[in-house]
Amino acid sequence: MNVENTKKQMRKGVLELCILAIISEEETYSTDIIAKLKEAELIVKEGTLYPLLSRLKTAGLLHYNWRESENSPPRKYYFVTEEGTNFLNNLWSSWSQLVSSVNLTTKQLQTVEKLE
Repeated sequence: MNVENTKKQMRKGVLELCILAIISEEETYSTDIIAKLKEAELIVKEGTLYPLLSRLKTAGLLHYNWRESENSPPRKYYFVTEEGTNFLNNLWSSWSQLVSSVNLTTKQLQTVEKLE
């Protein structure tokens, strides 16, 4: 079994949560989202972001505004809709529960390993 593949799958599983969390802080340009995801070592490849943003927008969780730039073409700045905020809150609650469960499970496993 390939550990790197499993790690990639785990990162992909939390990308929607992380993208919504990043955008919920302020209207954000896609390059800034990519930079934050790379900094946190969460993005598998840049091409992963754009389909996710499109899917989140189609679901009504994100919207964007076009902003003019002095030195480049207009850019899309994404923001989280009210529905997106509710979805993010639900994801965050589920994530917190999952982390708690994993921590509890691995703590139990660590205790068993110490006894052996």
